Amino acid sequence: MEFNASRLHLPRYRSSVAADLCIATESVQADANNFAVLELFTERRDMMSLPVTEQDRPIGLISRNIFMSQMSKPFYHEVYGKKSCIAFMDKEPLIVDAAMSIEDLTFRAVEAGEKALADGFIITEDGVLAGVGFGLQLMNVVATLQAEKNRQIMHSIDYASVIQRALLRSSSAELRAALPDAHLEWQPRDVVGGDFYLFERHAGGWFAALADCTGHGVPGAFMTLIASSALSQALRDLGPHDPAALIGAVSRAIKTLLGQDDATVEAGAGSNDGMDCAFICHDDASGQLHFAGAKQSLYLVAPGQDEVQCLDGARMGVGYVDTPAGHAWQNHVLEVVPGSLLFLTTDGLLDQIGGARDIAYGKRRMREQLLARRAAPAGEVAAALLHDFGAWQGKQPRRDDLTFFCFRL
Repeated sequence: MEFNASRLHLPRYRSSVAADLCIATESVQADANNFAVLELFTERRDMMSLPVTEQDRPIGLISRNIFMSQMSKPFYHEVYGKKSCIAFMDKEPLIVDAAMSIEDLTFRAVEAGEKALADGFIITEDGVLAGVGFGLQLMNVVATLQAEKNRQIMHSIDYASVIQRALLRSSSAELRAALPDAHLEWQPRDVVGGDFYLFERHAGGWFAALADCTGHGVPGAFMTLIASSALSQALRDLGPHDPAALIGAVSRAIKTLLGQDDATVEAGAGSNDGMDCAFICHDDASGQLHFAGAKQSLYLVAPGQDEVQCLDGARMGVGYVDTPAGHAWQNHVLEVVPGSLLFLTTDGLLDQIGGARDIAYGKRRMREQLLARRAAPAGEVAAALLHDFGAWQGKQPRRDDLTFFCFRL
């Protein structure tokens, strides 16, 4: 699906107000007797509530159910029939202006209690009786409005997904051109996600990044825009050959953009967001791989080896309030044997709950899958890993975004 900015015109809807619920109704004056009310309720069996007015301004509401129940009692006709209808009137009904928003009306109805939902409420225009509204109508309108808002939100998120995928598309194309035996899996938990990747070829090699930003869904997606923009700027300024320096530059940029290094921000008032990541730079001539990680590791299976080597990243996250602005990450240089299988992953794979005991998928199962197919193409390794992961997850909900990078050099 191609991104087209001209399509970003979301449908709009008119804000609903109390007038949309208004039903014209008869009313009685306060000096009317209960025989008159009984006659109205007898003739109008659809009338559930009857407003009582003085000079067209409502002062109360008579509930059909309460009134008919009272008047059916022995001697009530004789005792109350000729008395004023205010005897059975709710003297404090919910009265709202026709221009009141449905949202405010809903809060008022809840505050008024069960009677406003069961017996209805009075709607006025300039203080004069306009009609009545009922709880069932209100609930239907609220449900419809909520469904429309949800639809609009999902419409916006769908377009955000198009944008996010468009930003990742060039990296996917670069990866296919540079590494024929590679697989990159990106599965946001929701429509959009907080994981992102970057792959760029450069003179003499390539650079790759895998990152897991704080959160998932829309908040996580916003963080990916901040972090990926910071990484792109760092690559322009520093080049791709020093992954550790790039992590430091991205961390400082995030802290500045989110005000994490601003002493004027009160404790707890600012953002404490950031990301975990792995940056690697490969030199084609020497075959060396330069790796730096922040709470992410690089896994490697060399030809003929029966174990998975793990190169851990630093325990310091990128960004975040507790990460010092001057923190320096370290580069690790690997002499990669041709034919080696390498693997990077975010914690969405490792932390997924599942299995018979509802525990995390973990590094052990991941290592077993890598070893079992260490000679297979990266695509087959990824497919087997995803199959095992899906079986492990079972009926458990997905906990996080899932992203991993499997490739052979």
